[in-house]
Amino acid sequence: MSNYQYPYKDAVFILNHLLDFEKLCKQAELDDINMELADAILEEAARLGTEVFAPLNSVGDQQGAKLGENGVEETPGFADAYRQYAQSGWASLAGAEQYGGQNMPKMLETAVTEIWDTANLALALCPMLTTGAVDAITAHASDELKDRYLPPMISGEWAGSMCLTEPGAGSDLAAVITKAVPEGDHYLISGQKIFITWGDHQMTENIIHLVLARLPDAPAGVRGISLFLVPKFLLDDNGKPGQRNDAYCVGIEHKLGIHGSPTCTLNFGDNGGAVGYLVGKEHNGLMAMFTMMNEARQGVGMQALGVCERSYQQARTFAKERIQGTRKDGSRYPIIEFPDVRRMLMLMKSASEAMRALLYTAASEADRSHWAKNPEVAKKHTARNELYTPIVKGWCTELAQEITSFGVQIHGGMGYVEETGSAQHLRDARILTIYEGTTGIQGLDLAGRKILLDKGEALQSLLDEIQETADAMAAVDNLSNMAESLTNTVNAAREAGKWLLENATEDKHAMGSSSVNLMMLLGFVCGGWVMGQSTLKATQLLEAGPRDSAFLAAKQITAQFYFEHFLPRSHSYLTTIKAGSDSMMGLSSEQF
Repeated sequence: MSNYQYPYKDAVFILNHLLDFEKLCKQAELDDINMELADAILEEAARLGTEVFAPLNSVGDQQGAKLGENGVEETPGFADAYRQYAQSGWASLAGAEQYGGQNMPKMLETAVTEIWDTANLALALCPMLTTGAVDAITAHASDELKDRYLPPMISGEWAGSMCLTEPGAGSDLAAVITKAVPEGDHYLISGQKIFITWGDHQMTENIIHLVLARLPDAPAGVRGISLFLVPKFLLDDNGKPGQRNDAYCVGIEHKLGIHGSPTCTLNFGDNGGAVGYLVGKEHNGLMAMFTMMNEARQGVGMQALGVCERSYQQARTFAKERIQGTRKDGSRYPIIEFPDVRRMLMLMKSASEAMRALLYTAASEADRSHWAKNPEVAKKHTARNELYTPIVKGWCTELAQEITSFGVQIHGGMGYVEETGSAQHLRDARILTIYEGTTGIQGLDLAGRKILLDKGEALQSLLDEIQETADAMAAVDNLSNMAESLTNTVNAAREAGKWLLENATEDKHAMGSSSVNLMMLLGFVCGGWVMGQSTLKATQLLEAGPRDSAFLAAKQITAQFYFEHFLPRSHSYLTTIKAGSDSMMGLSSEQF
């Protein structure tokens, strides 16, 4: 189904009224960038997304990538769509000017990325991985590697991939055994990587693999991992792709969803060794890879929004058109008039709007950190962005399982039939809680690295800011009940954080047993925060004079629904967290 429309009004509302996009641009001395330009960029991106990417979404599902004699053959139409994407400059939107990028703010790039993800999740995965590879190379590679590889990657002429997982090393990267042997000014890489998204294709003239491997003298564990840049084609004297490197796709997975995105098994060094170049310092590859991984984790959160929005739009259209009810006079009416269908549609709509606002907010923290003139201010925004990362990855992707399932449910029996297209969104969403770190890993990252490591300082700073929004809402008569609800959930989050800090040292299972529930609690609280900001701003704008009253009134009602149906979940998560680990760890392995 290609009936996708970019939620332009909501995106502009968030950028303009919640995040003050123009103020950020002024602070960053981006004199030529403003909301007028952002509007034009979003409109043009939406055209490509709706007219070119979206019609190919079902094609990718039905005619997925396949492995041929010359490597992976992508879905028909994907190469032309990607070519239009790259040639129109979308790949370089937020890239550094030094390497041919347009230096746009991250939050604007995030809004544009939503278009690609919603229109065609499988195809959009390719540029997402390239963006992460660009970030890792920019942050850690030598100037020589940057100069040679970044310009064509930022322009979209070349793509990138992330090569971590191995047959014997899934999320446990300490078990990586791929080898890297020094050979003059480069290294020879040998080993196998699996589950490599867009690890091979014909859409670009080169693919730059970032590969984790071990040097001969590497210490055991994650401290012995190094990162290497391994091009599909080695570069000639003119910096152009030349000789084929010893890195080949030997298989692609048959998957539940995202069929248009090839998930590859890559063999390095079957014919003597793949030429690779060290990125960063020896044995410091995991830190370099996390630069790419954190970018990808927020990107997967955006994918969750994209697939939820697409599922919602399709369900909304179906609910308006599906005639099923009969009135007493014999006239028929559509199922959108049924309260339970409204319940599901409102769950889908409010969840998508909360995700969108939170994801854009997280992107704004990256911008504020990047352009901060004071190191302490930059550090504060970096900490906030790092705190958001496991929340937007974990909470958004878990919620996507529920939201896309509602899409199928609204279609009834036809939702379970592939021809309607609703089932694709549910299938595509299922991988999101798994790749780039499972939900459990996101929870452990949040609890361990983001809360326990700084004794909850970054978390308390966030909760203080959320409480400020609750206080502002309390001063508005018709928002006082919502303000009280938000305050109660902030208190629940504080209590959950306190419980973790108090119990993690006494109970070795406390962090593992509570981490996912804590992550979900904070996700719903952050969602309440941004929805509270939205209704507060909508109320102010309506009081200020004639505006888009229908849109603003809908923002108020949608926020109210979120507060009534989603926000109360935070209290049940707190109850579960405080239950501790006794029952969870009580059975022996044999008792299962």
